[in-house]
Amino acid sequence: VEEYGCFEASFDRVSEDVRRAVFGSLEELFELPLETKLRNAYSNKPSRGYVGQHPLIPVYESLGIDDAHVPESVESFTNTLWPQGNSSFSKTMQSYFEQLSELDKIVRKMIVESFDLEKYMDEHISSTNYLLRFMKYDSPNTPDAKLGLSPHTDNNTVTILHQNQVEGLEVQTKDGRWINIQPSPTSFIVIIGEALRAWLNGRLYSPRHRVMMYGNETRYSLGLFSTPKSGYVIQTPKEMVDEKHPLLFKPYDHEEFMSFYYTEAGQRAPSALQAYCGI
Repeated sequence: VEEYGCFEASFDRVSEDVRRAVFGSLEELFELPLETKLRNAYSNKPSRGYVGQHPLIPVYESLGIDDAHVPESVESFTNTLWPQGNSSFSKTMQSYFEQLSELDKIVRKMIVESFDLEKYMDEHISSTNYLLRFMKYDSPNTPDAKLGLSPHTDNNTVTILHQNQVEGLEVQTKDGRWINIQPSPTSFIVIIGEALRAWLNGRLYSPRHRVMMYGNETRYSLGLFSTPKSGYVIQTPKEMVDEKHPLLFKPYDHEEFMSFYYTEAGQRAPSALQAYCGI
């Protein structure tokens, strides 16, 4: 994790039946008309809802459930897109979220304990919200590579990705090489976000990653993003700061940082987090 900022996690609690149901639900979701999918909007958090129809990445489309840890949020998302109801979708996604959030907690507990920061664990978990995002990448129908998702780092705490067996995810190493990620059908990709990198004073690497599409198959994936709650201040524990590791970031509120991230200055900066609160 320190070197690549990501790893493949085997997690057998998500059964084959659940995986099949989840990706079947994704196909059903993305078959809805565009005007229906556009109802997936959060007025105060535009990045959390429907994203698509972008000229630079025309093959990409996604929807999101903010506060996915709240069952009513899943129900609200479902009823917004299917006013007549879709109990199969909501039950599948609630069950899937519960299993994936368990993996998220296991990963973060493992990381926190590896730095002897156990006393912060309860606070770390209780200050977390979740975004569950559904993503579709249309097949480019060309042998040439086509950009599916632009290179970026994740600004949240930890990202867990789960894909159908159409490849495309690439991660950039510290020396600038792009590596094609090829997870097994039963595993998940865990990516360290900028919020965790800041909290741990840069001890972990938060990698740039992208999606490149080839061939004639559609790629579906899901992402569970653990995110600091609005109003929670991310502050590096004193145990992470010493002569060899001087403090890298001032304390910051994640939602306030995200407001900066979407400004012209935030988008232009090589590292938006560094520009916002770097020392």
